[in-house]
Amino acid sequence: MTTRTRIARLRTIGLTGLATTGAAAAALTLMPANAQAAELTQAHTSTAVTASSGNSSRTGSANNLDGWIKQSLQIMKSKGIPGSYEGLKRNIMRESGGNPSAQNNWDVNAQKGTPSKGLLQVIDPTFNAYHVAGTAHSVTDPVANITAAANYAAHRYGSIDNVNSAY
Repeated sequence: MTTRTRIARLRTIGLTGLATTGAAAAALTLMPANAQAAELTQAHTSTAVTASSGNSSRTGSANNLDGWIKQSLQIMKSKGIPGSYEGLKRNIMRESGGNPSAQNNWDVNAQKGTPSKGLLQVIDPTFNAYHVAGTAHSVTDPVANITAAANYAAHRYGSIDNVNSAY
């Protein structure tokens, strides 16, 4: 579920409270929704910026999740790899919560000695097979990880936009 969807649901709950319990209760109900929305946005931005140290920004885009996605989309477009900002972000948030240093050390891949890494939780063999020229050859580089994962998803599912669960 996206942050935007969570916020919309919380606002719906808040407005429902207005109809059933009056304006005083609604003021208290709406406050957490707005506060939580700001907190979620700030947490994701902080995580992305904090986790970005050591990773380079190659095209002048911001060195954060938004910038990495935009850089990847530029490369994807030039290479004919389908995908949208929304599809990438949805999958990134599900797979790593926006943390480019995320590593899964417990799933079947990790048990076989090949943990999933990065924003889109790619294993090294998949990264190597679907690496896109023009990106760093590092599975934990945010732009390289996104672009390779989108390339893999395009070959397997038609587009990263078609991926709605672990892939």
